[in-house]
Amino acid sequence: MVSVTKKFQVTIPKNVREDLKIQSGDKVVFVKNKEGNWVLMTVAELTDRMIESSSDISKTQVESKKGFKQGVADNLQLLGD
Repeated sequence: MVSVTKKFQVTIPKNVREDLKIQSGDKVVFVKNKEGNWVLMTVAELTDRMIESSSDISKTQVESKKGFKQGVADNLQLLGD
């Protein structure tokens, strides 16, 4: 448990800092997840997650295009029969 100061500041407990690998001078952000819970993470971790997500999106786009092209080819073949 931590207390909030008059300036709305908190001290992150040592075990949490160690688990999240937060170092003095790191920038941290609070992000609301899909479940509606707030999560504390470093900006570096957020950046890594965003890069990972964009990679997944790119893969999905490539797979979707392949599937669409195959669907068009299948339909054209059916029309030709």
